[in-house]
Amino acid sequence: MIAREPTLARLAVAQDLLLSPYGLDEKHLKRALGEILVPGVDDADLYFQYTRAEGWSLEEGIVKTGSFSIDQGVGVRAVSGEKTAFAYSDDLSWTALLDAAHSVRAIGAQGQSLKAKVGARKVAKSRSLYAGLDPIATLDSSEKVALLEKVERLAKAKDPRVVQVMAGLASEYDVVLVARADGTLAADVRPLARLSVTVIAEQGGRREVGTGGGGGRFGLDRFDDALLQEYVDDAVRAALTNLESRPAPAGQMTVVLGPGWPGVLLHEAVGHGLEGDFNRKGSSAFSGRIGQRVAAKGVTVLDDGTIADRRGSLNVDDEGCASQKNVLIEDGILKGYIQDSLNARLMGVAPTGNGRRESYAHLPMPRMTNTYMLGGDRDPQEIIASIKKGLYATNFGGGQVDITSGKFVFSANQAWWVENGKLLYPVKGATIVGSGPESLKKITMIGNDLALDSGVGTCGKDGQSVPVGVGQPTLRIDGLTVGGTA
Repeated sequence: MIAREPTLARLAVAQDLLLSPYGLDEKHLKRALGEILVPGVDDADLYFQYTRAEGWSLEEGIVKTGSFSIDQGVGVRAVSGEKTAFAYSDDLSWTALLDAAHSVRAIGAQGQSLKAKVGARKVAKSRSLYAGLDPIATLDSSEKVALLEKVERLAKAKDPRVVQVMAGLASEYDVVLVARADGTLAADVRPLARLSVTVIAEQGGRREVGTGGGGGRFGLDRFDDALLQEYVDDAVRAALTNLESRPAPAGQMTVVLGPGWPGVLLHEAVGHGLEGDFNRKGSSAFSGRIGQRVAAKGVTVLDDGTIADRRGSLNVDDEGCASQKNVLIEDGILKGYIQDSLNARLMGVAPTGNGRRESYAHLPMPRMTNTYMLGGDRDPQEIIASIKKGLYATNFGGGQVDITSGKFVFSANQAWWVENGKLLYPVKGATIVGSGPESLKKITMIGNDLALDSGVGTCGKDGQSVPVGVGQPTLRIDGLTVGGTA
């Protein structure tokens, strides 16, 4: 048996799901794009998508809810300068596609019927970072229920103070097909799976919550006993730690961030400010600063959509560009921004494989994939030991950032008060306040323990949500403001 090249195999899957059942083929796509390309239209694309999703949740020992959905449709876009016209439909018929094409071409020159020629067919280069499988089909219903029940048993067996366990299992099979005005054809088959664990522990009338979990672009069968135990251990440990927590002190102090998920602070405070749309418009604190020092020496930040099986990774982005490993900051110097095709064209640079959208019903925009800081040469224990008085934070909850000023606010879900290099006690209610650009300059120690998160991140921007990854080593940042309850 001769195996088909992965890029062509994905294209065949997308055509079989999204075109053939509706009597469409590549000639129809080329004709639709030709209808859009009137004078004044600089670019155009068609984005077809088929998504099948399933979810299960367990609470109080019972699988209480289950969900299943199928969604499909096409988004049609025309771009003229900075302006964009967009239409979408869940009807994949030729009539609906042609109607959408006629709708968006109005952005071009009025009263002229001359059309530009669509580029010659070219299959876009793409990567092979994950298997093109349907994760929903990797376990049957009884196995999914058994997996959730096992999570509860493991959590309750871990410690008698665990009084309640909630677990969720989500999986998604996503197939996309992109056709562009320059003749580019691209497709991707994207699996996504996630397991979440929440436990409530009680002691002396006090109740606290801990969470764990993970996922990525693989099947549900990846959640083996070892991984389940790891997620459960994380959740139970967090809940029991919080049972011992005291009110957090407030003031300006040294803050050490643990490895992995705390990189969400980097994602929010720095990553969004490096997205091309904000910088093209001059609304980011990093606008116009390419080649300048924006962080302490040793700070190197990447956005990398090419890591195998990671939640934020993509074989191709939602505009048909192959994902890339982009160096944003190198040794403290700003090297570049995250770009989609529109902002890249207007800024005179190349796209970086970061054009992303929530679905066919949304416009693409520059978005992060897996954003992380590279490790340094310091031992993590040495970094903690260097704190005279300060905070050691290992997990974060919600946060927000103002792109223009770079100011951010984050709540620490798990943190310890440290004096003379010793972790004295866990604290609760700590809020970290600062400026992304200023915080980068205040990094004084970088650990050698770079870690990525377990695969749980979802990023929101302009009302759209996409899966992402974050990561970092242990970091010491001097002079951050901590809002507490003590």
